[in-house]
Order: sequence, then C-alpha cells, then structure tokens
Amino acid sequence: MDHFIGLDGHKNSCTFVVLDRKGRRKRQKVVATKTEALVEFVSSVSGRRHLCLEEGAQSQWFFEIFSAHVDDLVVVHGRRNPGNKSDGEDAFNLANRMRIGDLGPRIFKSPTSFVALKELMRSYEMLNQDLARVKNRIKHLYRARGVCFAPQGCPFCKDSTAPRLASCAKPGFHQALARLRAQQESLAPLKAAAKKDMITEAHRYPITRILETAPGIGPVRASELLAIVLTPHRFRTSRQFWCYCGLGIVQRSSSDWVPQPNGKWIRAPVLQSRGLNRNFNRTAKAIFKGAAMSVITCMKEDPLHGDYQRLLEKGTKPNLARLTIARKIAALVLAMWKKQEGYAPEKYRVNTK
Repeated sequence: MDHFIGLDGHKNSCTFVVLDRKGRRKRQKVVATKTEALVEFVSSVSGRRHLCLEEGAQSQWFFEIFSAHVDDLVVVHGRRNPGNKSDGEDAFNLANRMRIGDLGPRIFKSPTSFVALKELMRSYEMLNQDLARVKNRIKHLYRARGVCFAPQGCPFCKDSTAPRLASCAKPGFHQALARLRAQQESLAPLKAAAKKDMITEAHRYPITRILETAPGIGPVRASELLAIVLTPHRFRTSRQFWCYCGLGIVQRSSSDWVPQPNGKWIRAPVLQSRGLNRNFNRTAKAIFKGAAMSVITCMKEDPLHGDYQRLLEKGTKPNLARLTIARKIAALVLAMWKKQEGYAPEKYRVNTK
C-alpha cells in the first residue's frame, strides 16, 4: 500500500502528514528536528513511502537522512496557498501534491556526490560575497565625501587616498574607514585560503582538468561548475542546460493568426521574445557570463571571439552577442563533460562551418 508523506521542517520541530492513495489523512505528528526522531517516524509508516519536502536551508540534510528510508523522495519549490496557513496545512499540501503528481519542477539533490567540494564552494562564495560587500561600503564612504579616483587609482589600498582624505573632518569618518579596512584585510586571506582548498579538492576529479580547457573556464569556474551541476546527464540537450543556467530565451505570443483578403490565415508578425528565463541557478549564470566576457576581452585568437566580432558586424547588439557566446560556451562545456574530451578549437571550427 502506498503512503504519501508531506514534511514541513523547521529549526526545532518538523510536522509530518501521511495520506493514503485516496487522499485520506491517516496520520499527523510533530517530532523534534533530530535525526533519530525523524527516521523513527518515517520508518513507522507501512507500505511504500513517498516523501515530499520543500527546498530550503535544511533540504539537503533531510535528503541525506531520508534517502535510505523511503521509496521515493522529492524536493520541490514552495507555493503560496490561499487561505489559512499552518505547519499541518503546509505538510498536507506537500503530501497531496505528491499524491496527485502536481509537483512541478523537481530540485536535483545528490547525497553522495562531491560532498566536500560542495561545502568548500559554499564557503568560498560566502567569503567572496562578504569581501565584495565590504569593498562596496568603502567605496560608498569615499563617494559620500566627494573623493574621486583616477582610472588607475585603487580605492582599497591604504595609501592611495591618504592626501585626499586628510582634510575630511566628518566626525567618526576615519574610525569607520579604519574598521572597514581592517575587515577587508581579515577577509582577503580567508578568501584566498578557501579558494585554494576548493581548487585542490576539485582537482581530485579528472573532469575538472577537462573543463578547464573550455574557453573562459578557469580553475575557479570549473570547480564551482562541478559543485553545482554534479553530473551532465541531468540535461538531455543543451537547451535544458541553457534554461538551468538562465540563458534560455522565453517566447510568448497570443492571437497568432490574422486573416488575409483572399480568406487565408497567416501568422501575425509579432515579436515573441520576452527575455531570458527567470527560474535558474545564479552561480551557473555568472560562470558562463563571466566566461563569455573573458573570451571577448582576453582571448582574441579563440574562434568564439571571431564569432562575436561577426555578430557585431551583422548589427547584433553587444549584449545579445555576449549572450550568444555564453550559450555557445555552455553547449561546449556540456558536450565536453558528456564525452570526457578536452576543448579542441579545430573541431569547433569544423562543426560551426
């Protein structure tokens, strides 16, 4: 007998709701957010167990706990439900979505693949964001006092603006600036250490060296890509991979057909493109946008740079040309990953003629 379990998890408590195949509520229980209590409840449900939970801070931990104790485990995006809201209702809705198959896009989870690399990548990303935030605050302090910099000037060096700031008499300004600089100096070595650890862990896998041969993909981008994608076989075609990376073009139209004087119907010449898809992995999008910019600015001999120049000559806007190069790099990386082959510019030229 099949049972459908919905889980609404929080820091201290988790609410379970169990439904049968006809949608009848068989059990509802609140348990402590502890491994033993969670496993004990799920194991007490008889028959085939189908568990559904929402994506969140604890979803990866839940997935690792329950993957060996249920027959089907799904992580989905949360939805806004009309009417009253409670933990029990949220768990019931998840179980019912599992029962009727109204899950929507499933979120990929893997409890065993690249566990250490994923944690190291998260720590590097957090430190990188913290350092960028501190630098932006320093720039805000300078801008607020009207301090300008030459194109070659650096606002983050200690002595670069000392003469300009000597006349600033705003109370507390120099103390605030000194503390922000101290925070910047403490975060920089931490970021460098996290970056080194992430790349060292990624190089334990041979595929990382292969991905690094792709245009614009260096050790950092290859490590991050391996940690978030995990396996290329999640994507059957490059179009699916483009949508995952936020590079898929959304097209919408309405009232497509218009009548002609002769009685025939033709498609209306309307613009269908509505930008890029909004449901995507932001790290993956940043990787391929950065790779495209690296190809455009630094890799003048690569065939992709020639493609970019030809697009500009045909009248394509620069931002759309960069998008095209990013999509080509994503397709190349996916093919290289699946075939376990390094990037060969000669093969690329043959395939694009």
